Amino acid sequence: MPNLYVVATPIGNLEDISLRALRILKEVDLILCEDTRVTRKLLARYQIKKILVSYHQHSKLQKLDYIISLLESGKNLALVSDSGTPGVCDPGNELIKEVINRLGEKVKIIPIPGPSALTCAISISGFPMDRFLFLGFLPKKRKRKEILEKITKSEYPVVFFEPPYRILKTLKEIESLEKNLEIVVCKELTKKFETVYRGKIGKVIEEMKKNPIKGEFVVIIRNLLE
Repeated sequence: MPNLYVVATPIGNLEDISLRALRILKEVDLILCEDTRVTRKLLARYQIKKILVSYHQHSKLQKLDYIISLLESGKNLALVSDSGTPGVCDPGNELIKEVINRLGEKVKIIPIPGPSALTCAISISGFPMDRFLFLGFLPKKRKRKEILEKITKSEYPVVFFEPPYRILKTLKEIESLEKNLEIVVCKELTKKFETVYRGKIGKVIEEMKKNPIKGEFVVIIRNLLE
């Protein structure tokens, strides 16, 4: 029975990879990745030479059929994202769904756990995180205001990702709906310019304005209203 390994890779610092993940990447027949250039940097660091096949959100049905045919022929594959754990806010979950639907028990899907920006951020939040709501990347337009309102009223901490060009705009929109929010904003986790902002939402916005807005952001919001 062929295996499809879902392998977590570093979100920044290339040292954040498990021995098991490195072994699997060495042993599989091919590696499926979002961007071959990004994955090659990781493989080069650990002197791994392997055939790479791109699979991303713009991949066409023919590419999916090709991947399915590789598994049907008995190939063992590893699925990686550009960073972190595949299937969390990337096209990996669509591939896994198709493999399950089309091949069922003919393929064994094996998770190789490791880095995740989500768990990395909540681990240092200082908030009670035994229950939380994760929203991934917020929508640009459709139902955006409705979702922002839900964030401000949630009884649990809310976690979401936001790109640099939209982070301040989003935080200001949320502040306009509710000022009594405590937030943690994590920038460039595990990288050289890792920064964590904490405090009331207005204070955090002012602090962020003083520094370059670059990299990816993880935001955790907690409503202080009783």
